[in-house]
Amino acid sequence: MPQTPPATRSGPPKLSEIARKVTAPADAVATGWPAVEKTCREKMGISFDPWQRQAGGLILTKRADGSLASTIDGVGMSLPRQVGKTYLIASLTFALCVNNPGLLVIWTAHHMGTSSETFLSLQGFADRSKVKPHIRQVFTGSGDEEVRFHNGSRILFGARERGFGRGVPGVDVLIFDEAQILSDKAMSNMLATMNTSRLGLHIYVGTPPKPDDMSESFSGMRRQAHAGTLVDGAWIEFGADEDADANDRKQWAKANPSYPHRTSANSIRRLQRKLTDEDFRREALGIWDSEGAKLWQVIARSQWSALSIPHEAAPRDGNLAYGVKFSADGSRYGVAVAVAVEDRVHVEALPPVPMSQGLTPLADWLAERRQKASVIVLDGKAGTGDLAALLRSRKVARRRVQVLGAPDAITAHASLLRMVNEGTLSHLDQPGLTKAASLAGKRKIGVAGGWGWEPVTADGDVTPLDAVTLAAHGAMTTKRRTGNGRQSNSEGRRAVIM
Repeated sequence: MPQTPPATRSGPPKLSEIARKVTAPADAVATGWPAVEKTCREKMGISFDPWQRQAGGLILTKRADGSLASTIDGVGMSLPRQVGKTYLIASLTFALCVNNPGLLVIWTAHHMGTSSETFLSLQGFADRSKVKPHIRQVFTGSGDEEVRFHNGSRILFGARERGFGRGVPGVDVLIFDEAQILSDKAMSNMLATMNTSRLGLHIYVGTPPKPDDMSESFSGMRRQAHAGTLVDGAWIEFGADEDADANDRKQWAKANPSYPHRTSANSIRRLQRKLTDEDFRREALGIWDSEGAKLWQVIARSQWSALSIPHEAAPRDGNLAYGVKFSADGSRYGVAVAVAVEDRVHVEALPPVPMSQGLTPLADWLAERRQKASVIVLDGKAGTGDLAALLRSRKVARRRVQVLGAPDAITAHASLLRMVNEGTLSHLDQPGLTKAASLAGKRKIGVAGGWGWEPVTADGDVTPLDAVTLAAHGAMTTKRRTGNGRQSNSEGRRAVIM
C-alpha cells in the first residue's frame, strides 16, 4: 500500500516556535487584539507581520471578566535591534488611543537621545495619510513632546534620566523603552501613576542588558518567565543560541524575525561594524549573558585575573594605608591594606570579620602598625565612630585616621575601577577578595552619578572589595609619612596582612 504523506501545516509558525521564550498570563482566556488590529487595518492602513500579530494578541490577553490579564506583572519583551518593535508598539498604542477616547499614554526611555529618536519616528507615524485625520496636534520641544488625538487621547514622551513621568496622575498605558536600564525604584515610582487607571497596561521593551546596566527589574522579570513564575504577566524573548557564531546568518534569522524580508543583511552588518563583539551579541542577536557571566557585573573576570601577582612579586616598599569598611547591616567589617608605588597600587584583604568579635582586637592590631601607615581609612556607620575613638585611645594620631565622606567615597570607587581598567592595580589571588570582585555591581551615591559597590546577588558580600577600595584611596592620596614601607613576617615572607 502506498504510504500516507505526512500532514503539512499551512499558515505561519506559532510565536512560541520561533521565539526563544514565550509565556502568557495563567488566567488569560481571550484577547483584545482583534479590535486593535481592525482599527489599524481599516482606519489607519497599518498591517503586520505574523509574529507581530501574535505578539499583539499576547500583549492584550484578557481575563474572563474582560480586564487585561497582564496588569499585575506587565508585558516584557526582550527583542534585538531592528526587529520592528517600535512599529508594533506604536501601532498598538495609536489604535488603543483611537478606540479609547481620553486615553493617557506615557512612553519613556532611559536616555534623552533615545526618547527623542523614538518621538521623531512616531511623529512621522502620526503624519501618515490615514493616521493624520485622527491627530489633533503634535507638540515638539525638549521634554514636552506629545501626540494629541481629536478624541482627547494623548501620548507623552520623555526620558527617565530627567525624571519624566513621575507624578503624572491617571496614566492608562506605560511603555518602558530601554527597559534593560530600569531600576526597581524607578519602575515603582512610575507604576504609581497607574493606580486609578481604567486599563493598566504596562509594557517593558529592551535588549539584553550590559553588565553595568541597572537591569534588576527587566532581569528579574526574565528570570520569573524562565522559571515559570510570571503568572500574572507575559514575556516574549527573541534571541540566537548562546553559543551562536556572530556571522551565522541562520542565527541572525533566529534572533530577528524581520530578517531578511524587512531587515536587510546590510543593516545587521552595519550594526556589527559599529558595536563591540559583546554588544553585537546582546543588541543584534538578543543573547543574554549567562548567569555565571552576570556575576561579573562591573569588573571583568579576565581583567581581575590579569592583575593577580604571586606573593614574591608584591612590592617591598611604598606608601602604605589600611582600610576598614563596616557593612551596611552592621554584621561584619572588612580590613585591607594597600601599598602605592608611584602611580601603581598593590592591595590585599582579610576575610570579613563578624562584628560579634568586637572592635578591640582590630583597634589593637591597627595601633601596632600605626607607625608604618600613612593613614587608616574608615567607612560605614555601623562602627566607624567607635573604632576611631578606640584608635585615639591607643595613641593613634588623628591625622592618621580618615573617616571617608560621600565625595571621597565616590572618588575612591571611581579611582579603583580606573586602576583595574588601566592595569595599574595588583592583588594576590585571595579567594575572598576575588569572590567579592566577582559579585560587585554598582549602587548609587548622591544625585550626580556617583556610585559605590553593591553585590549583585541577595547573599553576596563585597565588604573585602570595599575595604580594598578605601585602602587604595588612602595609599594613593595621602602624603607618605614613613619610610619603612611594608613589614615582613617572622619567616621573612613579604606579606602585608596575611
